Amino acid sequence: MTNIHPTAFVDKGAVIGADVEIGPFCIVEANTIIGARTILKNNCVIRNHTELGEDCVVDAFAVLGGAPQDLSYKNEPTKLIVGNRCHIREYVTMSRGTPSGKGVTKIGDECYFMANSHVGHDCVVGNNVIMANSVALAGHVTIGERVILGGLSAVHQHCRVGRHAFVGGLAAVVADVIPYGSVVGVHAHLAGLNIVGLKRRGFSRAQIHELRAAYRMLFAEEGTLQERIDDVIERFANIPEAMEIINFVKVETSRPLCLPRD
Repeated sequence: MTNIHPTAFVDKGAVIGADVEIGPFCIVEANTIIGARTILKNNCVIRNHTELGEDCVVDAFAVLGGAPQDLSYKNEPTKLIVGNRCHIREYVTMSRGTPSGKGVTKIGDECYFMANSHVGHDCVVGNNVIMANSVALAGHVTIGERVILGGLSAVHQHCRVGRHAFVGGLAAVVADVIPYGSVVGVHAHLAGLNIVGLKRRGFSRAQIHELRAAYRMLFAEEGTLQERIDDVIERFANIPEAMEIINFVKVETSRPLCLPRD
């Protein structure tokens, strides 16, 4: 049974799922969808054209689906879509997309957004991502699944962070981070692989050993980057994780690749 506190405002154009709880002083605008069993604690604001999945928890003073912070935006009907079983803590903000971008900001399932974190317009955030306190994603950022972003870190617009990567606290990411990579510093540099994360997620000793060897070959000092890419492909063609890194590196984007420090 849906439970809406008498001080909450829920627009008649909102679609509210079964067993949703909407706490005191929440605002749910028109053209929104709140999935079954989702809980809005208190003082949450769910702006128009926002879709929240099932079994989510949204804590106090979060604002989801606000207008993109983009001077070209003219109040077009873009979207924010949040997946299932996400936990969104106090004062988190997430912006809708822009017509010049994807038109939608999309969040995967089972993500955890700690207090004061921000997801900018047109971002794509994969499943099982953790954003610690005050992490900021600029517009058009892509975050792969199971990425962890440490407190107060920030990711520059149009950057990509590959799957299973780790971004250290206070890091300023201005270049693409390879899958399984670990980056630290201002500006962030590649500090190796996310070995702790790989072990926690059940990667075998053999998988980690092969990834380390591929990493060392790819970022060796000898030869050009293209020559090293070719060498990795030749030696590790049957290692899916190594090929995932290579495919990530080969994509043409507007951002450079985050590299180890000299």
